Amino acid sequence: MFYSDAGRLGFRPLPSEDNVESTLIWYKGTDEKNYKMWTDALDEFLEDYRTPGQVSGRGQNIYNCEYNNPPPKGMVCDVDIKQYGPCTLENHYNYHKSAPCIFLKLNKIFGWVPEFYNDSSSLPNNMPNELKEYIKEKEQKEQHTMNTVWVTCEGENAADIENVGQIQYYPRRGFPGYYYPYENSEGYLSPLVAVHFERPVRGIIINVECKAWARNIKHDRHERLGSVHFELMID
Repeated sequence: MFYSDAGRLGFRPLPSEDNVESTLIWYKGTDEKNYKMWTDALDEFLEDYRTPGQVSGRGQNIYNCEYNNPPPKGMVCDVDIKQYGPCTLENHYNYHKSAPCIFLKLNKIFGWVPEFYNDSSSLPNNMPNELKEYIKEKEQKEQHTMNTVWVTCEGENAADIENVGQIQYYPRRGFPGYYYPYENSEGYLSPLVAVHFERPVRGIIINVECKAWARNIKHDRHERLGSVHFELMID
């Protein structure tokens, strides 16, 4: 079933509230005062994830979910941000190395259940080949992890694709199905994907588009359905 807002992605850190129309993440990697605005914004965004016991209702009903171990009734899945590789507070989310991490989350829609692409024989034509190969590999080696809302991030245009460089995803390549449906349970936190841009070309604006992939997620670039756009500019 399609919901009009299903698959809307958000990204963090957001540009300054003084410029809400901007989607540009621009900083100088060698200047701590310059990139600190961005890492401070991520610190604030991730605070609830670092201290789940201090969030109303959490601590009592947190459950360590796995693909073969979904949460019991009334419990919510933990989101362990210690598994996010270089994308941590202690590592300044890698901004000081001019290789920043951007965090993605899906908007919360009550009752929405993803319809997963968990069969490599029926993947859509417009899915990037790199993700198709990844899904095929998972299907052969880790079938139990296939119920996932997959994520891709790419440069939007030919030059952007060349300039964006290698991308890694933490703790995995999407949002696990055991976090859904969202039922407004007290203490629920949305799962996150940290996208690590390992070596983006410096000194140039890079347009990036990230997409969420499930059978009941519609993609429309103009309406930003199923995707999110931002720009990176690292001096």
